Amino acid sequence: MPSQRPEVSEYPTSHAPYVKEAPEGDILDTLRRQGEEILGMLGSLPESMGGHRYAPGKWSIRELIGHINDAEKCFEHRAYRFSRGDASPLPGFDEDAYVAASRFDLRTLADLGEEFGHLRAASLATFSHLSPEAWDRRGIANGKECSVRALAFVIAGHAQHHLRVLRERYLGQ
Repeated sequence: MPSQRPEVSEYPTSHAPYVKEAPEGDILDTLRRQGEEILGMLGSLPESMGGHRYAPGKWSIRELIGHINDAEKCFEHRAYRFSRGDASPLPGFDEDAYVAASRFDLRTLADLGEEFGHLRAASLATFSHLSPEAWDRRGIANGKECSVRALAFVIAGHAQHHLRVLRERYLGQ
């Protein structure tokens, strides 16, 4: 199940760019490798860059990493609940409101990176122990249906998207 990409019917159209951006192959391996890559990149950034914004009004690097952490929490929580057969509709989240309320710029890149490492380990723990049936289970979040499998790919694709933004717009790579 972990290597099977989700069908278009398994996720809302708003998640399509993230599913598409998730690398091919076993999603558990992807999440492991990607986690190591993100932690390595964060470890190589000097703390003095944490407040850098590539343009006025854009998130700082700390806020970008904090947003990745927020999304990891929200998407993993959805996957966990759906995998357990929880049919309770879940709310969406407003990423801009979350970042505005976060105070991420008062934290260090190292602290945000450590949090990411814990969150990714929790995501891997959730996905690594699912039964084949659980990967297919679906639930409603933000008024849209999504499968557990799709959420694993959304997590990977979302982080991949922001990793690319970090490289291209913040670091000029």
